[in-house]
Amino acid sequence: MTNLLPEGSAQQVAHAGTSSSGIAFLIAAAVFVPFFLRFRVSPVLGFLLVGALLGPFGLGRLEDLVPFLSVFTISQTQDVHQLAELGVVFLLFSIGLELTWERLKALRRMVFGLGVLQIVLSAAVLTGLFLLIGRSLGGAVAVGMGLALSSTAMVMPVLAERKRLNSPTGRSVFAVLLAQDLAVAPILITVVVLASGGSSFGISGLLTLIPAVVAMALLVIGGRLLMRPLFRSAAMAKSAELFMAACFLVVLVSGQLAVWAGLSMGLGAFIAGVLLAETEYRREIEMMVEPFKGLLLGLFFVTVGARLDFAAVMSEPVLVLGLTLGLILLKVAVVAPLARGFGLSWRGAVEAALVLAPAGEFAFVIIDEAVGRKLVPVGFGHAVIVSAIVSMFLVPLLAGIGARFNRKTAAAEVATSVAPAHVSEQVDVLVVGYGRVGELVADMLKRHDISFAVIDANARVASRARKDGVEAWYGDASHPDMLHRMGIDNVRAVVVTVSNAAFTDSVVTAVRQVRQDVGLIARARDANHAEKLYGLGVTDAVPETIEASLQLAENTLVDLGVPMGLVLASVHEKRDEFRQDLLKYAPDGRVPRILRTTKRSIRAVEG
Repeated sequence: MTNLLPEGSAQQVAHAGTSSSGIAFLIAAAVFVPFFLRFRVSPVLGFLLVGALLGPFGLGRLEDLVPFLSVFTISQTQDVHQLAELGVVFLLFSIGLELTWERLKALRRMVFGLGVLQIVLSAAVLTGLFLLIGRSLGGAVAVGMGLALSSTAMVMPVLAERKRLNSPTGRSVFAVLLAQDLAVAPILITVVVLASGGSSFGISGLLTLIPAVVAMALLVIGGRLLMRPLFRSAAMAKSAELFMAACFLVVLVSGQLAVWAGLSMGLGAFIAGVLLAETEYRREIEMMVEPFKGLLLGLFFVTVGARLDFAAVMSEPVLVLGLTLGLILLKVAVVAPLARGFGLSWRGAVEAALVLAPAGEFAFVIIDEAVGRKLVPVGFGHAVIVSAIVSMFLVPLLAGIGARFNRKTAAAEVATSVAPAHVSEQVDVLVVGYGRVGELVADMLKRHDISFAVIDANARVASRARKDGVEAWYGDASHPDMLHRMGIDNVRAVVVTVSNAAFTDSVVTAVRQVRQDVGLIARARDANHAEKLYGLGVTDAVPETIEASLQLAENTLVDLGVPMGLVLASVHEKRDEFRQDLLKYAPDGRVPRILRTTKRSIRAVEG
């Protein structure tokens, strides 16, 4: 293959930068990670290993000997560093979408209690350790604060993969990670203050917080005023591209506003996500950003793995591995008792401590800042960063150990009041469409105290439903992913009320694709359409023409003086006759059910 390259092109390829990094990432995503998954290796660990293998300290070292390898290696991680960091930004944005102000309020004890104490005590213990090995006070404090933080980008996907996010342990870990994200800006400000010798710690130090406060206020106020109209406009355009562009605009603008104020880009995106969690567009936004979040997070993990310097580990194994082991043990020793004190079981506390023990991505930012401001020597800072990366490699392993250790009490934990769960959005019925028919169905469900949620592909209709006090979401119910986000796995029934026959067919097909056992009632245009819907697997199809005819017949018979009981019985019997005829087209040949109202009417007449 090398012979296919023109003369002199080898050097050009060696400096391809972003292109070669992109190819390396695609190799990781399309080849190596599926291979790891086959052997039940965490995708996160797979991306890290591929990054280490294809990075400048892996196969990248052989570029001079085999120039063509540069096409498949990551020679300069900074080539894709900013793009990779967007993975963390989109992760925090997605986390924000899962929260509301009420949920944040419910977690405040864990965020500002357990989370803040974990940061303060871990930083204090680590600072003491670095002072003992002869580091300066400023450098010890900076490195201690950096290593006190954990990796949101790694811990959250690993917990989600193990289905531990909604356990008390998972919610407690999330609360701590949220507190850590909020602490990044104050920590960076503290590093600046330490580098200046403490001379700016007084009023001028406090003044540095003013831009952050102003930026957050602008983000909250501006977001509440502008975000809903922005997404309504994009939704009314009926263009997936415009809606996606609106998502990217919100993430990038909110993140950039936070950066200008000295905060992390991820924190700005997180707040934007929290604001959008209150809107009817949340589910559609989640579906739009999910693929980009996954790809960019994978790229982030690849770049983290590419920073692992094997030579540094081999040249100073005692220092690097000692720092890694010491970091994990000290943080476990700090976090486990704290988590136990906040109500977790000992097993749950140990699990939380194990996943929070490794360092996080913000450690690189903080330590690099400390090195740049001469607080920490370059050599020691590099050794600390390498040990932090090694510890991040251990997150999937530590999470697995913690989950096995806590397996015996996992079921009992769910019933505890520790770290209150998110406000439940589980409903009994999912109503597709909120036109005249959907509104009537919703009203009847309310009267019988049956919980329900509405999804409508018309932004104005979804907004109107929200104004009526209905839990309504904008989105396309014919997409299986959207149905999953609407809680299709837990609902008892789905009612399709839309008048568009083709769309009804698509929704019915999608529902049956994800769940075969759920009750599925659909509105049909006529008997022919009802036959088709039964063939697609609906439980009941309600043809508009038949129901209108039955209602006309009922009113006519009553006006002619026929007793009401006889009329109701005959109408119900006729309806069941139609149903029996239509159910012959059902693929499973199920026996038509006789309505209980019919039986009661017949008994009343016979009596």
